Amino acid sequence: MKQIHIIGGGLAGSEAAWQAATQLQEVGLGSNDARVIIHEMRPVQKTAVHETDQLAELVCSNSFRSDDATQNAVGLLHEEMRRCSSIILKSADANQVPAGGALAVDRNNFSGAVTDAIEAHPLIEIVREEVLGLPPPDWRSVIIATGPLTSLSLAAAIHKISGEDELAFFDAIAPIIFKNSINFDIAWLQSRYNKKGPGGDGADYINLPFTEAEYEQFVDALLTGEKTEFKEWEKNTPYFEGCLPVEVMAERGRETLRFGPMKPVGLTDPRTGSRPHAVLQLRQDNALGTLYNMVGFQTKLKYGAQADVFRLIPGLKEAKFARLGGIHRNTFINSPKLLDETFRMKSAPALRFAGQITGVEGYLESAATGLLAGRFAALQLLGQNPAVSNPPETTALGALHRHITGGHLSEGAGSKGAFQPMNVNFGLFPEIAAPKVDADGNRIKGKEKGFARKRALCARALTDLDQWLAPASGLN
Repeated sequence: MKQIHIIGGGLAGSEAAWQAATQLQEVGLGSNDARVIIHEMRPVQKTAVHETDQLAELVCSNSFRSDDATQNAVGLLHEEMRRCSSIILKSADANQVPAGGALAVDRNNFSGAVTDAIEAHPLIEIVREEVLGLPPPDWRSVIIATGPLTSLSLAAAIHKISGEDELAFFDAIAPIIFKNSINFDIAWLQSRYNKKGPGGDGADYINLPFTEAEYEQFVDALLTGEKTEFKEWEKNTPYFEGCLPVEVMAERGRETLRFGPMKPVGLTDPRTGSRPHAVLQLRQDNALGTLYNMVGFQTKLKYGAQADVFRLIPGLKEAKFARLGGIHRNTFINSPKLLDETFRMKSAPALRFAGQITGVEGYLESAATGLLAGRFAALQLLGQNPAVSNPPETTALGALHRHITGGHLSEGAGSKGAFQPMNVNFGLFPEIAAPKVDADGNRIKGKEKGFARKRALCARALTDLDQWLAPASGLN
């Protein structure tokens, strides 16, 4: 029997399993011919941040970020994955909650939907066990998708065969608040610029306004609050810039938060009719609308300090927390140096990698690498050359593929220090000549030039993706 083993049942592992099994099924293989086996250690072995035994559990935000596929790189990745029959996007779309222009989900229903779909697939088997060290030699096709919290034994084994020093950074998670503990005499509902998104009505966020004095008091409390102390071996580990704790941002300057997660632009306090000095936004976290998370408020404050400091926020004096924030260590490998263009380890070709461990950052980016790894593994199992199936460089999937394999890096690609975790962004895409006139023949000027370029990048990507997925390519 043909087998593909996947270590890790997170977003990347789940997507990899779904894609591989679907590819095998589409060429007529049945459960007696092929098997995709997910090895998930939960609940046998717990982690520091997971709370359930569900596949694809969301441990940080419940948002997949922008869903705008016309001029946003993340939204474009959403649409590309939808067209690739992604189980992650299918489950997210089915369990969305209002979030302005973003795609956010009820986290429990989302992971439940992924788990149900994986369990029901005739070619997928889930084995609840921890894989200690490297897999046995008779596992000839393995995808390691263990995420940022790879077990110490497996991480040590990977380190040994790679010959590379471990790369790592810290990541933090934001608190979640019970809606009924928020004071709506102060708070109000509004999306930034009243923007409507999937499932939303333009009033999807709870907004908490600060006067200048309240903001200054809050920053003082953040800076002096008791924080998590790192172990000696952790102290030189850098943060990922896209997910900084709020205290670290505040340490960079008193106005940093006001130009970051607490920016007040596009919001009007109905009590005053004017824009506040600063605003904290809360985003719906479950389908019932009973839980809201603090947008961009990852924290390393200790639990006792969190409650004290965050209750200084206007409207949260009586706040009750469903979950406090936390901080954990993420690990990733030096992918451009260690992996080939189908995500296999050059020194151990039976091993593929997917997810955050490859050096991508974000839920969807992780799942996207799983999508590609699953397809690569299935093609190899079918005796085809997976390298010929690389996604076009002009697509979001292709941009991430190039990031992992080093194509976008300048001289010194693959060297230590050159490779860092990355979200999908237009900086990873090949350049394009943006249109100079709009559909009506008018000259495009000013800021509109940037939007026109992004729209052109997205349109090109989807055209190229559809050609890549055409039946003749054998990928659809």
